[in-house]
Amino acid sequence: MLIRNIFKDIQLPVGGEEVFESLCKAKNVHVERIVSNGQTTPPDKWCDSQQYEWVILLQGKASLEMEGGQMIHLQKGDHLLIPARQKHRVSYTSQNPHCIWLAVHFD
Repeated sequence: MLIRNIFKDIQLPVGGEEVFESLCKAKNVHVERIVSNGQTTPPDKWCDSQQYEWVILLQGKASLEMEGGQMIHLQKGDHLLIPARQKHRVSYTSQNPHCIWLAVHFD
């Protein structure tokens, strides 16, 4: 067994891409750590997953825009379930401190 700490060994994003790290994966579930440092989804793009996505913001502040215009503002400890096929985008992520997300994708 390997014990790791979710707040250690953080690789900060370089350029425009967030850092995605797969923590565990099984047939119908995928858990990942995401690190953001000011990154956002381009205004002409939407995230549109075929799986449910449960996310918790472990550090930082962030905002999500849902299709239809609803804005969701998150701070440390906030979590939400994004239904499958719910179009959304990241419209803000803090840089100081950077954002650390835990995302669980499942059917």
